[in-house]
Amino acid sequence: MISLSIEGAVAVATLCRPPVNAINEEWVARLDAVLEEIERAPAVGVLWIRSSERVFCAGADLALMRSIFDSPAGRERMIALTRRMQEVFARLEALPKVTLAEIGGAAMGGGFELALACDLRIVSETARIGLPEARLGLLPAAGGTQRMTRICGEAAARRLILGAELVGGEDAVGLGLAQWSAPSAEIEAVARALAGRIAELPAATLAACKRCIDTALDAGADGYEAELAGSASLLAEPETRRRVTSFLEKR
Repeated sequence: MISLSIEGAVAVATLCRPPVNAINEEWVARLDAVLEEIERAPAVGVLWIRSSERVFCAGADLALMRSIFDSPAGRERMIALTRRMQEVFARLEALPKVTLAEIGGAAMGGGFELALACDLRIVSETARIGLPEARLGLLPAAGGTQRMTRICGEAAARRLILGAELVGGEDAVGLGLAQWSAPSAEIEAVARALAGRIAELPAATLAACKRCIDTALDAGADGYEAELAGSASLLAEPETRRRVTSFLEKR
């Protein structure tokens, strides 16, 4: 359902459950296992999530929904699955690596909630993305209402969630849902170059920077102290000392 390969400092997780990478319990368990493996790889600085299918991820498994939707026990199972998605997406969000979602095709519902849990998103100009659950009388409950509001602001979140709106790559960037858009034929190459460029930076530095950015979003935390603590830790890193010495010698 999700394959994993490690290329130097870049881990590539490929969603590969044809035809649309539908989400069920096994899929979520596999994502959790992938994240656990990456957490144990200290040399990895970047996790690049992409799809082998035309669709990035279309969200919940419709066959599963059909089989359980009409019974109280089935509805409880759906809530349990959604809770598990929340937990695993939170683990992805907290991963001490830079996470990049390459969205080459449609990403809707739980599929886009997965992408929202990543640090960075690049979207194909022809992709359609969003959280259209309201069309079914549902809401995006795997973290979608929380992360979209935090990432792109209240006004855009209200527009997209309450209007069940899907947007393309350029609009996604304009609304703050993604950092980049690219032509469909070029998105893999652009994402690969981006992942490679970030992976050239020290993994410990990326993790420390990410912690400080996360702290800035926590109203109860002292981000300035987090910066000082992170700096003190990095000054003891051999790679930091090597890079600083090289920079000073050149000057």
